[in-house]
Amino acid sequence: MFPVSPLAHRSRPSRKGRWTFAAGCAAVVLSLTAPAAFGPTPASAHTADPHPGGVHITHEQITEEVRSEEVKALGQARAEELARDRIGLRAVDNGYPQPMRNRSLKEHTDSQADANKAFTDSQSGVFKEYFSSPDYGDHVALLPTGKVLLFSFAPVEESPNKETAPTEVIGGANAGRAWLWDPAKGYGKDAFEDVRPPVVSIDDGKGEDRPAPIFCAGHAYLPNGMVGIFGGNHGGNHGTGAHLALVFDPWKKTWYRQQDMAEGRWYPSVVTGADGRQFITSGHGDIGWGKLSKSIERFPADGTAVSYTPSTTPQGQPLGKWGVKADYSTDYPHLFSLRDGKIYGFGRNFDEQFTFDPDAKTEQPLRNRPDGGMRNYGSAVALPNPNRGAGPDSVLVLGGDRNNPKTYKFSGGTWSEDTPRAFGRTQDDTLIFPDGRLFTVNGSYDIRNYGNGDYNPNTDDKWRKTEIRGTDGLWRTGPQQRLPRGYHSNAVLLPDGRIMITGDELQEIANNPDIKSGMNGSIEIYEPPYLHLHQNGQRPDLAHVPTGPVGYNATFDVDSFTPDDINKAVLMAPITSTHSVDTSQRRIELDITQRAGNTLRLRAPQTAKDAPPGYYLLFLLDDDGVPSKAQWVQLRPGV
Repeated sequence: MFPVSPLAHRSRPSRKGRWTFAAGCAAVVLSLTAPAAFGPTPASAHTADPHPGGVHITHEQITEEVRSEEVKALGQARAEELARDRIGLRAVDNGYPQPMRNRSLKEHTDSQADANKAFTDSQSGVFKEYFSSPDYGDHVALLPTGKVLLFSFAPVEESPNKETAPTEVIGGANAGRAWLWDPAKGYGKDAFEDVRPPVVSIDDGKGEDRPAPIFCAGHAYLPNGMVGIFGGNHGGNHGTGAHLALVFDPWKKTWYRQQDMAEGRWYPSVVTGADGRQFITSGHGDIGWGKLSKSIERFPADGTAVSYTPSTTPQGQPLGKWGVKADYSTDYPHLFSLRDGKIYGFGRNFDEQFTFDPDAKTEQPLRNRPDGGMRNYGSAVALPNPNRGAGPDSVLVLGGDRNNPKTYKFSGGTWSEDTPRAFGRTQDDTLIFPDGRLFTVNGSYDIRNYGNGDYNPNTDDKWRKTEIRGTDGLWRTGPQQRLPRGYHSNAVLLPDGRIMITGDELQEIANNPDIKSGMNGSIEIYEPPYLHLHQNGQRPDLAHVPTGPVGYNATFDVDSFTPDDINKAVLMAPITSTHSVDTSQRRIELDITQRAGNTLRLRAPQTAKDAPPGYYLLFLLDDDGVPSKAQWVQLRPGV
């Protein structure tokens, strides 16, 4: 194991030149005279610059920079925000020219095409579309509408040799942003919709309201299909935890603010339990990096009803706090709700493994992970249960150690060494395919380090390689993705069976085809091998599913125009992830209890402990494991 001190994986503050660097989700300080997009201007904003070494942007500069076509298309607030971004980016453009980005992207494109000649689509899958996005995609969530929520932070730096996030920034420049991507609309700017977080007041002494700075928060799905987002950063001391608790409504495309958490949290973990409530813990507190919040909070609090319908708006709801603690010394532990109804928390330190009982509100230590060390951000996944209707009862811990390709399985209270991957990697994402195989994408040497030093985007091509674990349990390397993606990278299973890959703003800005365009991020689409097994892409059909909620252990009917081709039916939980952490992902095979013409009768998972209430993707699979396009099914108790 490589030694890691509390700040070893973070960039150290630099005092060179005019810029102040921060740690982790950190950034150069960009001092602004509060632009109108962030609310009223404080009286003191024109008279004092709290960061004299920063970039001072006046309202006059913004007014001159605003483009009329952007005002017409996006509105005054968004146009002023883009103007502010362009001014700030020009001010810090001192060493990473556009031609270098173009050369880098071309090199990655050419080397990807050359390397992937060795793979066949039907065995290894294939990378297809690659396109620009207005957001980095450091946080993602697939929504029951079929759209994908992307959110991160307003950019303050355009050089990949520096930090980009406003972790150290106090005031209005430390702001969140969010977008919806609609896959049905393709890949142009029109496919993205600005759904910025609500404007909030932050207790940072500045009095500058701004869109909620929810980057590096934790998130999970509510039973009504909405997304609960908890924590964030409000600047200073290498990252200060925000008390924010927000809910995003996919149908109304609206944010709802809840009562603040009792503690600030930056890098917390969140998971939805069998009772439909969100379990929230860890995260650096409201006095800055290194002082973790070890309490456990739940949303909503006991005594407040859990919302199961999209028509019920959760707004201003309280959170409850347990009397016991989660004693993690590192952030973003992996949390899973397993089929015994308990929450399992696998910390990055080997000796910080716990189980939490939501009924008794107690915690108990688990056996130490056998690797005996600390793992950086890396993936973990709840393994599919081979029994139909049953939820996961074991977890596989994979990445987080660049020197250790071994994987470790936790099952029945004990650890065992599982089959290794090709090489060790950190910052990776591992997904479950509908056919039950596992897929690893993304990864790097360390945080902001791809093997050639901090803030150097040049990397060994091995970090671009994918891996698939087959039905025999063995891992095999696959094709390369376009960009290497490490810190803040994500991958999401889409309803049509493709994989969306995004994130890692350092690589995105190092390979941006037009850094001045406002399209800061990128998305790549991978088509798994199951989409290329049949000639002409033929696949099973799923025509109709219930329009209302389905109860546990109940039967429900679905229709298919290819009923004779159907071999299996599986529910896949949607993915919401960040920092290699996805607490929701699970695959449950359902019983097909009856066949009659074009109708299949399926049996839902046994209990809410097997599958927490909420929306799931239903896939029908043929004998070769080729899935249909999915449709959404909501599981709800008491139906």
